[in-house]
Amino acid sequence: MLIVDTHVHLALHIYEPVEILLAQMYHNGVEKALLVQSTTTTDNSYLIECLRRFPNRFSVVCRVDTDSPTALDDLERWAGEGAEAIRLRNFQRSPGDDPWAIWRKAEELGLSVSVGGPIEVFASDDFAGLVESLPSLKIVIEHLGGAGVWAVGETERPAPPYTRFRQMLKLADYPNTYIKIHGIGELCPPPFPYQDIPPFVDLAYDAFGPQRMMWGSDYPPVSLREGYTNALRFPMEHMPFCSQEDLEWIFGKTALSVWQFP
Repeated sequence: MLIVDTHVHLALHIYEPVEILLAQMYHNGVEKALLVQSTTTTDNSYLIECLRRFPNRFSVVCRVDTDSPTALDDLERWAGEGAEAIRLRNFQRSPGDDPWAIWRKAEELGLSVSVGGPIEVFASDDFAGLVESLPSLKIVIEHLGGAGVWAVGETERPAPPYTRFRQMLKLADYPNTYIKIHGIGELCPPPFPYQDIPPFVDLAYDAFGPQRMMWGSDYPPVSLREGYTNALRFPMEHMPFCSQEDLEWIFGKTALSVWQFP
């Protein structure tokens, strides 16, 4: 099975350099990785450097300052440098007359958008309206739509019937949406191996199907949870509702249908 990691952070000022990531990928049999820019910077130079040093191994998700008057030009410049996607928060809008300008620019450039943010925004009519208005824009929902409460510091675990999560899953009605699953450590408190796992991955599978689901490790923050290997192997081995073909889509082929890894 060709494995693609769709959620990795690299940086020289924070996190780890590319050589450490490559060691993790080699150790775990991961062929390609999507380099998702950290929320701490809009300087995508290092990710572009990694893209060029290791061709066909990486794809880049850049960030720009959406409040800057040059945001649209900045996005076009990074796309020209090789970025295949932009990272946005689900509540981010552009200043001026068109609040969705940066999203429209991504669509115009043929980029996809990797989107994180609070689950209540994903579940809102406003976000659904944005998705519906940009049918050619591939929108990839990070972190199970914000269900990873243990990754963002909430103190209470979600409880059935998971109303907000189910509302977020209605975004699957739009064929241009995809969803990322990550390590189960985002959903459960320690210790590992996890017990009493909420059914978020199962519900996402029912809504999106394997051809619009993708796995991402969230490396290196995952090292503070179950670690890279467990973040890959544990969900892969604990999805009994998936066929082997389903797993091939979730852990590789879906990503290859969205990004070219130039």
